[in-house]
Amino acid sequence: MKHLFFKTNDTWTGTFLRWTLSIIFIPHGLQKVFGLFGGMGFSKTMDVFTHDLNLPFVAALTVIMVEFLGSFLLLIGYATRLWAISFIGLMIGIMLMAHIQNGFFMNWFGTQKGEGCQFDILVIGIAVALLFEGAGKFSADEWIFNRRNKE
Repeated sequence: MKHLFFKTNDTWTGTFLRWTLSIIFIPHGLQKVFGLFGGMGFSKTMDVFTHDLNLPFVAALTVIMVEFLGSFLLLIGYATRLWAISFIGLMIGIMLMAHIQNGFFMNWFGTQKGEGCQFDILVIGIAVALLFEGAGKFSADEWIFNRRNKE
């Protein structure tokens, strides 16, 4: 079982992919949990998710935890494949619920009703690559897997 979650290729590819995804999502998580970067904070975000978007409490909490906790754990490369699957599920859900009806392109110029699914597809692609590649160099996964295999 540890093989599924912690085995990683000893390359820079996984490292740069997970750092990219982390750098993108850490601010999103900080918005939702602490209200930083113009975010609403935890209580207001939960209220919007559960009342305005009609998400079940568990689903709303999962979205916040994937963006907050998942992005930090990806940064250090812990359970990278688990978090990659989580981000794939998150982005498919967001795409189907909120973006696909607005087309492909992001709303750069404010001419659409909302954002398209371009960003969602990009994140899904990065996360799928992490499923195959693993965390890469300088990761907790590499340290855990290599340490356990030496024992």
